[in-house]
Formats: sequence, structure tokens, C-alpha cells
Amino acid sequence: MNAQTNRFALPRAPLAARLAAAFALSSLLFAAPGSASERWATLEAIHQLENPRNSPEPGQLGELGPYQFREQTWRMYTQAPFIKALDRQSSDAVAVRHYDWLRGELERRGIEASAFRIALAWNGGIGAALDKHPGASVVDYATRAANLAAEFERNGQTGTR
Repeated sequence: MNAQTNRFALPRAPLAARLAAAFALSSLLFAAPGSASERWATLEAIHQLENPRNSPEPGQLGELGPYQFREQTWRMYTQAPFIKALDRQSSDAVAVRHYDWLRGELERRGIEASAFRIALAWNGGIGAALDKHPGASVVDYATRAANLAAEFERNGQTGTR
């Protein structure tokens, strides 16, 4: 079937992008009540750890934006130029997709998708969240993110992300 006869086809999008889009949509459709608040709190915690002042300067490994995306991660979710990671709205959209993907991967493997586990995966890759003994720096990052996320939720600081 070609793209002209299938209005849902994404002929130019790589397979990973098509799968990520499909997964993000299904995550939104089947999300548990209250998960938007938890997602927002976790993403804001990650933002506070990664780039709280929204500096436009790249990180040590070329990361950009409020969530300090690497270009490879950015490309998993969008065709937009990587420089758009500096735009908060664009970066938020990619962050939500990445969060949803990480959450889905953890749940698919039978692991609770807590703020701590999401932050482990955000900072150290999905392998860090699956590892029984992730590195100390990744655990420290995830602990700080989980504590911040819990505080944001406790104080009722919710958002729309």
C-alpha cells in the first residue's frame, strides 16, 4: 500500500519515529488518572536538574534545551532541527514523548514507572533503570529528581505538560 492510498502512512518518517508516535498516542489514550500531574512533576524536576535557567549553551556532550536532549534522542521524536530544542514549547513536546516512551518501556518489562525509575532512564538510558546496580551518579540524579517531583506534587504545583 502506498502513502497516497493510506492517509495514516508516514512514508518519510523512520520506523523508530513512527513507532514512537504510535506509542505516544496509545499512552495518552490509556493514561491512568493523575498521570499527567505525575508526568509534569517528573519532567519539571528533570528540567530543574538539567538546565533550570534555560541556558542556550550546549552541554558537555552537545545537549540542548531545558531537558538537555542529545541530538540522537531528539531525532527519535521529531523531524524539527535540533536547534529547536532551545524552544521551550518544542522541547516540552519532545520531553512528553520521551517520558511516555520511557514509561512504556518500563511497564512493558514489569517495572514500576516511578519518578525515580524515569529519571534513572532519562539520565543513564533505559539500561540504567533496568540494572540492579546502576552507577552512583545516576542513582544520585534519580534520587534528586524523585525528591523534587514529590515536592512539586505535594505542593500542588501542577502544570499542563
